Amino acid sequence: MTLAACQAFPAAAVIRRGVKDALLPGSDLEHTMSEIDSTREHLIETYRKRARHYDITSQLYYPQRAHRRRAVQALRLRPGDSVVEIACGTGVNFPLLEQEIGPEGRIVGVDLTDAMLAQAQQRIEMGGWSNVSLVQADGAEFEFPTGVDAILATYPHALLPESGKVIAHGAAALCAGGHWVVLDLKVPDNTPRWLAQLGVATVGRSGSLDEWIVRRPWEAIRVAMQNTLADLSWIELFFGIAYLAVGTRGPE
Repeated sequence: MTLAACQAFPAAAVIRRGVKDALLPGSDLEHTMSEIDSTREHLIETYRKRARHYDITSQLYYPQRAHRRRAVQALRLRPGDSVVEIACGTGVNFPLLEQEIGPEGRIVGVDLTDAMLAQAQQRIEMGGWSNVSLVQADGAEFEFPTGVDAILATYPHALLPESGKVIAHGAAALCAGGHWVVLDLKVPDNTPRWLAQLGVATVGRSGSLDEWIVRRPWEAIRVAMQNTLADLSWIELFFGIAYLAVGTRGPE
């Protein structure tokens, strides 16, 4: 898919092709997909409830705004660049991205939840931006446009539980020298589970803490970025409760 082709997707479009057709009853794949679908449904319902007040409540936990700005700066954008944002939510990063790419650039915002995209559409209209497209899709099933200059994911619930797949697909779509940036929460190293649960709950991780702590998605993201990108930078933030990962697509 080219970047221009993304403009054809309305905000309500859902990309979910060729998944269930490949399943065999009782197979390990069917069981895995059932777990993934359950996670998707939980995320959708959670963020439908939170969408209207997300911009306010997300600022109550820890300094997200400064970290978001740092993540956008790590993309090293230039005027006219194209950006895909996975788990764009209400579009809170759009103003920061617009400042970097200008009206000649292009943003494709991808999110799993219709209610979050509705809020993002309102932000687009208020900003008067004509260079932003919205796509409702699971990050693991989204068909990245080829030759994109940068990919961003901040607090990317859409990456779960198929983090590595999302990273790999995005890396393959980047142009040479393009940047993949992930900003998210993690459990600090060598932290007892009870303390991890308390700390992560305090800064706002939603969903099942036990499942998230056991899955440790930040490790899968790190491995996937090491395997598919060059010059990986991994910086821990806020006493190890958050991280900023930056990778670059190598030369062809």
